[in-house]
Amino acid sequence: MLTQLTVKDVALARSLELTFATGMTVITGETGAGKSIMLSALGLALGDRADSGAIATGADKAEVSACFLLEQQPEALAWLQHRELGDGDECVVRRLVSSDGRSRAFINGIPVTVRELRELGDRLIDIHSQHEHQSLLKRETHRRLLDEFGACAEVARKTADIATRHREVTDHLASLSADNEAQTARQQLLGYQIEELTQLDISVARIAELELDQRRLSSAETILTACSAAIDVCTENDETNAAGLITHAISQLRSVELPETAAIIGLLEESRIQLQEAAADMARLESTIEVDPERLRATENQLDQIYTTARKHRVEPEALSALLETLQAELETLTSTDEQIEQLQTEQKELEREYQQTASKLSAARAEAATKLVDRINVQLGDLGMGGARFEVELTLAEATRPNPHGRESIEFLVATNPGASPKPLNRVASGGELSRISLAIQVATADTSQVPTLVFDEVDVGIGGAVAEVVGTRLRELGSRAQIICVTHLAQVAAQGHQHLLVVKHAGTGDARTEISVLGEDERIQEIARMLGGARITDQSIAHANEMFEAAQEAPTD
Repeated sequence: MLTQLTVKDVALARSLELTFATGMTVITGETGAGKSIMLSALGLALGDRADSGAIATGADKAEVSACFLLEQQPEALAWLQHRELGDGDECVVRRLVSSDGRSRAFINGIPVTVRELRELGDRLIDIHSQHEHQSLLKRETHRRLLDEFGACAEVARKTADIATRHREVTDHLASLSADNEAQTARQQLLGYQIEELTQLDISVARIAELELDQRRLSSAETILTACSAAIDVCTENDETNAAGLITHAISQLRSVELPETAAIIGLLEESRIQLQEAAADMARLESTIEVDPERLRATENQLDQIYTTARKHRVEPEALSALLETLQAELETLTSTDEQIEQLQTEQKELEREYQQTASKLSAARAEAATKLVDRINVQLGDLGMGGARFEVELTLAEATRPNPHGRESIEFLVATNPGASPKPLNRVASGGELSRISLAIQVATADTSQVPTLVFDEVDVGIGGAVAEVVGTRLRELGSRAQIICVTHLAQVAAQGHQHLLVVKHAGTGDARTEISVLGEDERIQEIARMLGGARITDQSIAHANEMFEAAQEAPTD
């Protein structure tokens, strides 16, 4: 439900902050006071078209924010959570309109598009007037209301799920079946590339092994010469080998009997041992090196093939192994296309069979619900002073090449406002007052099943009075027991039925006019109802009549 509306510099409303209660809220005021400003501001907050004309004179921007409590609204909560806009059970929408005509929208402080704001607004509020905002002018609303009324929502959801999956399968089939020639060419190319890479034996370890072999073989003579010379210097030269010189040094130091020489001798002995071990290692290295020109050429040729292949595929040599796995996976996918097509075709046929069964069940339920809904709404229209009007639900079988998520039929609400006239779509009803009463009849008939928590009625009582006005007020109050109702009215019979009463007053200053809205207490409500009954001159009789109407309305049961 709507809990708070804050308006700043919208038209004549310089600053408004309104708190809304549950039940039925009535908005009254003298003609020209600006009762529509609040509804315009609310529409702006919910995504209506905005321009610089909405900004108050002298201001550079207009701002509207509305706060909603969503604890009883799983659909709106799910919508917010899906878009990561949720913030608990409370939701705040905000709209800024600049003097250059640009606007910005926010949901729970997060910037959103106006379209997203409108999508959320459709789940929170229905505005019933002659204006385009009201959702009852949209066929999707007709479908939703009928499905909710007929308890068809679950089978409608299942129908939509089957149709959605059918579309996915059909699109996938089309994708797999398209351009078979190109797929065949790709398979041939992949086969050649995979064979080439497989023959190269291109594991990372193998490449490292080949590179090491190439270095050994290309430097074999240099390595052998270096090892021989180093071994000679270390241990094998009879006159000047390093090991012999260290041995001589140790012998000389042992002839000196000093405490310090023992440590020095130990270091020299360690050096001699390490020198001998190094010489042994060099000898082993020397034994592994061989001069083999043919093996060198074979190794270099194999490395050259690997490097050339890597350049061709534009990857590093070490990445060729991963590339081979990728190509093999792609080829496996392509070669399984025929099997996939067969599986998808089987699933497609099964989905078509399921859709026909489910959609037929949905169509039967809708037809039965439409008959009951038409009878109920026509009764309500008679009670609301439109006895000559006739409401119909048109179910038109749609021709479709594939399953439709919305079912096999299109749904539209039609009405004839005069006896003998042909029923027409709601958006072609000429009178705003008639449209509002038709909307009221629909909402009363679907009150127990509708999911929209807040309903706004503007001009619902245009052109009526007396007993019909009392019925309108009673119906609105009854709706207030199931949803939050906000009603702009000029009839005392309707105003008396409200649970909350807002008064709109226009103050005309020197060069500046402004509109203010206040919540009325009980005595103030009776005064306002009396004004609505008798005009500018309020008498004791009009006060007594107003008091009687108010007390009768407040004591009447709401269900």
